[in-house]
Amino acid sequence: MRRSLRDSIVGFSLVGGLIIFASFSFWLRGIKLSSKDWSFFANFSNASGLSKKSPVTYRGIIVGSIEDLIFTNKSIKAKIVINNPEIILAKPAFAKVVTNSFLGGDVQVALETSEENLPKNIEQATSKACNKNLIVCEGDTITGKQLSSLSNITNRINQLLKDSNQENLVENIINSIEQFDKTQVNLDELIYLSKKEINRVEPLLNELTIAAGHLNKLLATMNDEETLQDIKLTLESSRSIFEKLDLMADDFQLLIKDKELTSSLRDLVIGLSKFLNEVYP
Repeated sequence: MRRSLRDSIVGFSLVGGLIIFASFSFWLRGIKLSSKDWSFFANFSNASGLSKKSPVTYRGIIVGSIEDLIFTNKSIKAKIVINNPEIILAKPAFAKVVTNSFLGGDVQVALETSEENLPKNIEQATSKACNKNLIVCEGDTITGKQLSSLSNITNRINQLLKDSNQENLVENIINSIEQFDKTQVNLDELIYLSKKEINRVEPLLNELTIAAGHLNKLLATMNDEETLQDIKLTLESSRSIFEKLDLMADDFQLLIKDKELTSSLRDLVIGLSKFLNEVYP
């Protein structure tokens, strides 16, 4: 009788230990055996590193796990189970694959939601009156963001290099650099010649500056009323002299046309010539 009681105690102790151990494991994984759990889906183009039972966090706290991964032709659909019915995820919401540290570690899913304020009395996600326009309801599907790992980045770079024909691109860059160097040399020579021409033209510019100063002084002087009056009188006197010269030219032409006068003047000139020859043989 005592042995049976002792065996029963040992058996119950082992079962209790297993239950405690399993509960503790579920607690560490963020899983609770409760009928209050609710779920939704997240679509990933590449869910690299994800697996069943991967933890799901919200604002840094584990709130659930990945229950299943469903493969389709276009994407991978992950079923996310949340173990707290009071958690409300405002839309737009995203499921982002992250790691525990920058250098790597266990992969998990971090939920990101909008920061818009929601009504205080809004229905929970498990309610039949859940507002799908404002929050994520049970059974909804949200967008997933894949993990930006080093391999993914490398693959994307390689793809970009292939798409842009990297060999020709590098060759074009090298040619552009060489052409830039040649252009730089020509530009330096052009700058040197420009400086030389500027030094040669500088004295002429100085003379033009001095001449412009004299011209400004002359214009300033001509702007004086007394100077303008003198110029006016000078012009009137010049016009009078020119008129008299015109009259004298007319009289001179009349004298030249007089044959007797011209003959007498010619004889006079000849006589004077003979007289001077006799005086100064």
